[in-house]
Amino acid sequence: MLAFLKGKVEFKSSNFVAIDVNGVGYKVYMPANEIEQINSKEEVKVYTYLRVTEQDVSLYGFLANEELNMFELLISVGGIGAKSAINILSNIEPSAFALAVITDDISTLKKLPGIGPKTAQRIVLELRDKIKTEQAEEKQVEIKEKIKLSANAQDAIDALQVLGYNRRDIEETVAKINTIDMSVEEIIKEGLKQLGR
Repeated sequence: MLAFLKGKVEFKSSNFVAIDVNGVGYKVYMPANEIEQINSKEEVKVYTYLRVTEQDVSLYGFLANEELNMFELLISVGGIGAKSAINILSNIEPSAFALAVITDDISTLKKLPGIGPKTAQRIVLELRDKIKTEQAEEKQVEIKEKIKLSANAQDAIDALQVLGYNRRDIEETVAKINTIDMSVEEIIKEGLKQLGR
């Protein structure tokens, strides 16, 4: 419902900030390390998650979409509530957390507040495939965006595939080449060089 808030920080505490958006004050719970980056009376934009339960309606905010995505993944794990997820994100960067999950690094996860061995195992079990899928999708979008810059790149990719190379490897290789002013032949030559033929 609320994708983000943009307004002036009226005041902040250890676990939330109050943001004035056109005269309406929103109490937004945030990771402690992000609250430290915010100054009172300055304008801020936070990406938000509205949590509605029978007992409570609360708003959680993050300075980047990456943190919001990780928060949503965390609260999808059985036994991890919104406050626990905020505590976890206060103590580890999303990229470091994702790496720990993907590599089964239980010892790193156990060091986080409120995470015991069983919860650490559950986090890995429930989130590993989700994080891997997300990262793969992001990589593909990034590759496609780069390839879109050159009209000749697609023809070069098709030609390289005919030569027997794996399409994904070709796309990743071509994405690294600045193809804007290159002809199809030049892209193919550079692609072959980088693909090792």
